[in-house]
Amino acid sequence: MFSGFGFGGSFGGSPMPSTFEDYFRCYPVAMMPDSTRKDDSNYGGKIFLPPSALNKLTMLHIRYPMLFELVNESNSKTTHSGVLEFVAEEGRAYLPQWMMTTLELSVGSLLKISSCDIPLGNFVKIEPQSVDFLDISDPKAVLENVLRKFSTLTVNDIIEVNYNDSIYGIKVLEVKPESNNKGICVVETDLETDFAPPVGYVEPEYKPKVVAPSSTNAITPSSVNRGIGAGTMAKSIDYAKLVAESNTVNTFKGDGNRLTNKKKASEVADSTKKSFNIDDLDPDAPPVPLKLPENQLFFGFPVILPTPEETDEEEKDTTNSESNANAFSGSGQSLRQSKKRKDKNTAHTPLKNHSRSPDDYIEID
Repeated sequence: MFSGFGFGGSFGGSPMPSTFEDYFRCYPVAMMPDSTRKDDSNYGGKIFLPPSALNKLTMLHIRYPMLFELVNESNSKTTHSGVLEFVAEEGRAYLPQWMMTTLELSVGSLLKISSCDIPLGNFVKIEPQSVDFLDISDPKAVLENVLRKFSTLTVNDIIEVNYNDSIYGIKVLEVKPESNNKGICVVETDLETDFAPPVGYVEPEYKPKVVAPSSTNAITPSSVNRGIGAGTMAKSIDYAKLVAESNTVNTFKGDGNRLTNKKKASEVADSTKKSFNIDDLDPDAPPVPLKLPENQLFFGFPVILPTPEETDEEEKDTTNSESNANAFSGSGQSLRQSKKRKDKNTAHTPLKNHSRSPDDYIEID
């Protein structure tokens, strides 16, 4: 029944094969019919096989996921891949374009495809083929999303990544664990990724920043006496003179101002000498800009002390106010008679005198 496939039982004493192996005419994914073509598969690591290959694989003890070894026997180029769908025409296999370039295959070339077992990978080192790959803000996140379309990675493969309508080539430099077929499986495994510098990347040269001397009296090498018998280094550079000049430099120039209204005695004397009269000012004159010297702040105009004439006028005003205040003087009177009077006048008889004794007799007319 299955003799046409070369297996299916021990017919004629021949043992049943345990691996899948067949030859197919390979074509790029872009040449697939429109009904079955998937453009995203061109940037992945899986191929399309015919339905007959699925029938053969179901009769074998194949471990999932199904992994295949692709060999171009004309130049001994080898790579590995998974399978996406079994929808290809009989005798044909559709491969991503990068896979045909890696294997150096032309359209319609004969390709040997066989099942294989490769270990789960835990490390991969890749090398971008262009410095444009550095423009990606988060390359590890992009690579993690891309590897979902791959089942295997093989050393020396140059896979293609489509990101933001740009295609980037990435070469696989190293994989771990190492094996004879130089490939790893990246399905359901924790994979550590390492990036090598992109092809054509030049490390920028480090140029130390030149700092100009802050002091104008900087010592130049020509000013140092290098003669024999010049004595110590302090004498050669005249260290005592440099220290004296640095101590005499006035860093903060200008006059200081206090936050309080108190002034120095010299400032008070200068302010009393100057007299300001507002009648002398022209009201129609344009405003004059306030120009202060460097490192000086403005906290208001100087206070003008009053003259002796003004103080006499203020004293007269105070006396007039006091005389007006004394115009109404005296004590007030109340209509209600209180028990305790403020003045002790004996002329007024008390209303109630409980201490008086009764008269000795009463006279009747």
